[in-house]
Amino acid sequence: MLSPYAVPLTNERTAPIRRDHAAERFGSKRGLLVALARQSAHEAEAHHERLRQGRPSPLEALLALAEESMALMDTPERFANHLAFLCMDLTDPQLREYALVIHEAQRGAILALLDEAVAEGELRPGTDTAALAESVQALIAGTGLTWALDRQGTLPERLRQAVTALISPHARSKETS
Repeated sequence: MLSPYAVPLTNERTAPIRRDHAAERFGSKRGLLVALARQSAHEAEAHHERLRQGRPSPLEALLALAEESMALMDTPERFANHLAFLCMDLTDPQLREYALVIHEAQRGAILALLDEAVAEGELRPGTDTAALAESVQALIAGTGLTWALDRQGTLPERLRQAVTALISPHARSKETS
């Protein structure tokens, strides 16, 4: 899931915005968080669509989506920070609304890539792409948490391995392609 809170706070001239200016513009820290969440929700679908561009296959784009969705959480400490913000998203109705939009956009992008993989022969015909999309999305979140706890390898490596293992039973064998 995109983290709306990892966006650098800068103005168009790339100078950092001072706290007092942010408070004037957004009214409060919560106002700033809501504005960032709203912007991330607004951009989520287009962001996922851009991941497909330039990738040789839908499954490669899916792996890129998994890795990029967690790219800002490249240390266990940053992952913990993400979880702290997620707790706010889950308890504040307005933030939850935007988090849900981002979550649904990610699931939609995963489903579209899996459907495309079936159409292009990367996955077997008859694959239940809706169920697989939900599993992939849950796997991405769970892999991040597991990695932050056991700290084995890098998160991108773990995501690539986990998604590949989940998808591989559905892959069309080279002999039947």
